Amino acid sequence: MVEILKEEKEIEIPDTLPVLPVRDIVIFPYMIIPLFVGREMSIKAIDQALSSNRLILLLTQKDLNIENPTPEDLYRVGTVGLIMRMLKLPDGRVKILVQGIAKAKVQELKTVDDHFEAIIEKIEDQKPVEMTIEVEALMRTVKEQLDKAVSLGKTILPDIMVVIENLDEPGRLADLVASNLGLKTEQAQEVLEIIDPVQRLRRVSEILSREIELLLVQQKIQTEAKGEIDKTQREYFLREQLKAIQRELGEIDERTEEINEFKKKIEQAKMPEKVRKEAEKQLKRLEKMHPDSAEAATVRTYLDWLVELPWSKSTKDNLNIKKAQKVLDEDHYDLEKVKERILEYLSVRKLKTKMKGPILCFIGPPGVGKTSLGRSIARSLGREFVRMSLGGVRDEAEIRGHRRTYVGAMPGRIIQGIKQAGTNNPVFMLDEIDKIGMDFRGDPSSALLEVLDPEQNSAFVDHYLGVPFDLSNVMFITTGNVVDTIPGPLRDRMEIIYLSGYTEEEKLGIARNYLLPKQLEEHGINEKILRVADSALKVMISQYTREAGVRNLEREIANLCRKVAKQIASGKKKKFFITAKNLHKYLGAPRYLPEEEMKEDEVGVATGLAWTETGGDIIYVEATTMKGKGSLTLTGQLGDVMKESAQAALSYIRSKARELGIKEDTFGKVDIHIHVPAGAIPKDGPSAGITMATAIASALTGRPVDKKVAMTGEVTLRGRVLPIGGLKEKVLAAKRMGIHRVIIPKRNEKDLEDIPKYVKKDMEFIFVEKMDEVLKIALKEPKKKRAKARKSTATSSKKKKK
Repeated sequence: MVEILKEEKEIEIPDTLPVLPVRDIVIFPYMIIPLFVGREMSIKAIDQALSSNRLILLLTQKDLNIENPTPEDLYRVGTVGLIMRMLKLPDGRVKILVQGIAKAKVQELKTVDDHFEAIIEKIEDQKPVEMTIEVEALMRTVKEQLDKAVSLGKTILPDIMVVIENLDEPGRLADLVASNLGLKTEQAQEVLEIIDPVQRLRRVSEILSREIELLLVQQKIQTEAKGEIDKTQREYFLREQLKAIQRELGEIDERTEEINEFKKKIEQAKMPEKVRKEAEKQLKRLEKMHPDSAEAATVRTYLDWLVELPWSKSTKDNLNIKKAQKVLDEDHYDLEKVKERILEYLSVRKLKTKMKGPILCFIGPPGVGKTSLGRSIARSLGREFVRMSLGGVRDEAEIRGHRRTYVGAMPGRIIQGIKQAGTNNPVFMLDEIDKIGMDFRGDPSSALLEVLDPEQNSAFVDHYLGVPFDLSNVMFITTGNVVDTIPGPLRDRMEIIYLSGYTEEEKLGIARNYLLPKQLEEHGINEKILRVADSALKVMISQYTREAGVRNLEREIANLCRKVAKQIASGKKKKFFITAKNLHKYLGAPRYLPEEEMKEDEVGVATGLAWTETGGDIIYVEATTMKGKGSLTLTGQLGDVMKESAQAALSYIRSKARELGIKEDTFGKVDIHIHVPAGAIPKDGPSAGITMATAIASALTGRPVDKKVAMTGEVTLRGRVLPIGGLKEKVLAAKRMGIHRVIIPKRNEKDLEDIPKYVKKDMEFIFVEKMDEVLKIALKEPKKKRAKARKSTATSSKKKKK
């Protein structure tokens, strides 16, 4: 039965309606109920209703056992129903879905064409004049009585309870409650026939009171029955004890053997005193419990966890510095800073036997080897390696575990990882710490504060264990892509080491020494069959992948190996030599094409350097002028920072117009358009200021920009050149394009120490503090002036000869 929540549209009810006698149920207005009809007279009444307006009068029989009722066998008050659906069943019966519309009283009941037909009078609910305190109190009482009945075991759908809670009409409340109480036909009919809604609700309240008394008595009976069951269980327990005594006279049973086994394991685990006492206490509890009880299973599982944890078992560190260096070099190319940090830890560990494990955090783009580096560190130290991903973890219990009171409780993943490692000093990697979540179940990042704090983690208490476990010997390593999303207090507890993207030369070394041999082995190909030239690997790096790491590069090498393996398997060819010229036959057309090198010095085009997630790149900033009113147009999907840089650059050039030989009224007569190709790629950042200023100055003065000079730096309105980041990647981008002169801010001079020597070779770095210096270096004289200068030089030399 479902209460119709929406008010139905006004349906016109005729004075004469066919009658459907129903048994064992009273239908109230606004109810929807399915009815199964099998009597011939009832089916004819339904057909009559369906052939006209689908309305039918539902009258309840006084005696449900009468098969063919007469008018005297039906109550005189019923409900007008709307037949919503009708389905004929295979056994000849009819199933209808009917909705109560309104109450009606029978004036005359007669038989027409073998079915009942009634002349009716519609009964309207008497609306109360106002919602008095008495009515409101009565409604609240009924709702509270219904809640109590549900709490005592009365079954009412939650959806119905929600509807009842929101009703504010006493008549509808009375009807809905009565229709869901499962009343006897006489009681339900009595409620239906009460016209006054307040009186009807008061009668429902009386019925509810009796129902609650019945439920209370029922609950009392059930409680007494449960006591009898408990008595039976006690007798069973005593019998089991008797059996145990009898077994004692013979041999040791399985239960005693299990207890002795736990005692032995507790001794062997060499637990701390506090933990041992807790284990012995739980073991005594287990001895007194019935072996098949649910609590015994919980205690048994808890003891299993306690005895299997490595309380005193640890691996011996490999303190041979040279051997550790060799292992790190075997697994990873370059990454000198990280390797140096691990060797420093080993050196201190060699001098001081007892020290707390460091908590390192590797931050870098995807694919640069953060996770594999953790595995290499474990191998170099001779420790076990455990990895746990924190990406998307939202429940604090994932870190600290569930309390034993919950069904299916388990320790947190930290303790699970320690058990998996089998030692108390593994290398424990927490991946994706920057993607940890938080919701109503707690904040996992706050739980990690204790785990990753060397001052606190010596007594880490998991909720499931309830006893402290020493994590101070564990070497925790966390990884992430960005620092910004890591909470401040958590970030403060970690030593952050940044792993920048690999350079082209570093990727070449990784591909040659690690990726290519690995893929050849995985595809069953040896080096004699497939040889790959360095030129092919360089093209693969620059034109088939664009990334900071080497994941896609490894995929492309694997793709190449598959193509070769297919040809070998089909017997077409036995040896392969891959070069830059024939690489496209195996991998298809290049996906990424580098920026074209400028063929000559151009006016209004300056070469800038940009940092991207996949490394460095060059950008050409184009500026042009046209007749207009002094507006500035910016295109190329520039971000807010770059737009502001362009505005600042233009303001600086305007302030230096006289020194640059630009007429002051020029700015009011021309429009300036700045474009940064490619237009489909979004760009932003604070390092293109001097490049934009140079392009604008070139466009306004007509002086070309030296194509052999690249630049990076931000400019202020006063002409100061500010420092930038990502210098290493930017310098590499310039070198790839064959540009050997790079203008960089003076305050970035210190950053050159981080750039490898092979990169700095043949490069000229020009350090500048003012924008004036940039323009002197980058801008050349116009072609006409240079031609005049050469002509005057030639004339003077001729005069000297004469």
